[in-house]
Amino acid sequence: MASGGSAIRGSRVGAGPMGEQDHGIHAERIAISYWDALGNETVRYFAANLPEEEIPEIIDCPQSGLPAGRDKENPPELAKLEPYKTHLAYVKERRTEEEAEQILEDALHQLRVRRGTVKPTK
Repeated sequence: MASGGSAIRGSRVGAGPMGEQDHGIHAERIAISYWDALGNETVRYFAANLPEEEIPEIIDCPQSGLPAGRDKENPPELAKLEPYKTHLAYVKERRTEEEAEQILEDALHQLRVRRGTVKPTK
């Protein structure tokens, strides 16, 4: 005697009655082609009733990772990558040299007060 067997063999869970041909209503859709700079074509499907302004002009190509657009003759170019900036580089963009010196002096003064090497000023 076999244990753990299924009472209904050979059918999937939720399959419905045998011989059922209708598996739901398929929504109308449109195919939009996108091309990247290497000539790779990617097809995306959208609902047919979707407004034109909601369909993206540019996507990321899954084959190359490059941006892909709808115009085959003029695919989008890869945006220029900016080099990695350190935290210090961002701070230097926001502060003048005088502001930086004042902030450093205030921080050093607070540190000296905590260590007890200088008296707090009011």
